[in-house]
Amino acid sequence: MRQQSGDASLLRRLNSAAVLRVLREVDVATLAELARAARVSRPTAETIVDGLVAEGWAEECEEPGDRQRGRPARRFRFRAAAGHVLGLSIGGSSLRAMVADLAGTVVAAGRAPNHRDLPAAERLDAVAALAAEVAGEAGLALGGLAAAGVGTTGTVDAAGRVVKSVVLGDWTGLDLRGELARRLPVPVLVDNDMRLAVLAEHWRGAAQGRSDVVYLFTGDRIGMGLLIGGRPHRGAHAAGGEIGAQPNDNWTAYRHVIDYAMAAEPGELRSMRQSADFAIARARAGDERAARAVRELARGLAAGLVTVVNPLDPELVVIGGSLAAAGDLLVDPAREVFERYCLYPPEVVSSGLGSECITIGAVRLALDHADEHLFT
Repeated sequence: MRQQSGDASLLRRLNSAAVLRVLREVDVATLAELARAARVSRPTAETIVDGLVAEGWAEECEEPGDRQRGRPARRFRFRAAAGHVLGLSIGGSSLRAMVADLAGTVVAAGRAPNHRDLPAAERLDAVAALAAEVAGEAGLALGGLAAAGVGTTGTVDAAGRVVKSVVLGDWTGLDLRGELARRLPVPVLVDNDMRLAVLAEHWRGAAQGRSDVVYLFTGDRIGMGLLIGGRPHRGAHAAGGEIGAQPNDNWTAYRHVIDYAMAAEPGELRSMRQSADFAIARARAGDERAARAVRELARGLAAGLVTVVNPLDPELVVIGGSLAAAGDLLVDPAREVFERYCLYPPEVVSSGLGSECITIGAVRLALDHADEHLFT
C-alpha cells in the first residue's frame, strides 16, 4: 500500500520527537549517535537536527581543540532556553514563584506575603500578579510559558480542586486549577505541597536515586510526603501523607522547646517554630538545656513516624522545612529512635532545599507536563 502524505508527515513528527528526546537526555551527541539512538538513518537525523536548530530547539556546539583536529563529527545539544515553565507555591504565610528553563535551571524567582484569612479571590489575584512579575523579570510573557505547576497546602484531588484545607481560609472546595487557568494563559497543574516537596527531593535533593522515601516537613506546621516506588503517593482520596490538625495547633513533639523558650525568656511569646529556632540557636551556642530540648524534639518527631516507617519500610527519611537547617541536632536523635524501634532502620538526612522545596517540586511538575507534550 502506497504511503500517503499524511502518513509521511506523521512519521516525520515522530522521528523529530524521537531525536529531540535523545538530545534532551544526553549532554552532547553526534549525528551518528542520534541516528543510532532514535533508530533513523544518518541523513534523516541530519535533516531533523538541522530543522531543530532552525526552530531553536537544538544548537551545534564546539569543544576546545575542534579546529585543530580537522573536520570532527558535528555535535549537538538540546537548547534548554527554547522553553520555560513556571512553579508556584501557595503557603500559609507566603506565595513563591520560580521561572525555569527546560533543563530546570531557575532564571527568576520571587516571593509575596500571604495571609491565611485572605479571601480566595484576593489570594488568587496575588498569585497571578506574582507570576506575571517573575516572568517579566525573566524577560518572558506569561503566555509564552509551556506550563505552570502549583503546590498548595490542603488535600488536592486529581482535578486540581482543594478538597479540604485547615491552614488557609476560604480555600476548601476551591477549584484551584480552574481559577488559576482563568488568570494564567498557560496550562495549569495543581498538587498538594507535600507531594511536590518529596518530588523535589527526588529530583534535586537528598532523595535522588531513592525509590521509597518519607519526607517530614517541619516548621509552623507538620506535614509529610511519601515516595513509593519512585512516585509521590496520592492515596485513595488524594490524602496520602496527610497528618491533619492537632488541638490548639499544639504538636506534642514541640512541647520541650516551647517549655525551654518560656523558661529562658519568660516575657517572650513564641510560636512552635520560633521556639524551636530559639532552642536550636542556643544549643549551637553550647547551652546544654537547649540541646536536651532539641534532642527531645527530634525524638518526638521520630516517634511519631515509627508507625509510618515500620509498615512502609522506606530507604530514607528526609527532614525538611525550616528546621532542616538544624542538621545533626535533629538527624542523630531521630536516627537513634528508628534504630531502636524499627525492624529496618532507614537512613535519616536533613534537606538542603530549604524553603524553596515546594516551588522546586512545582517546577518539576510543570516540566513533566512540558516534556510529555514536547516528545509525543
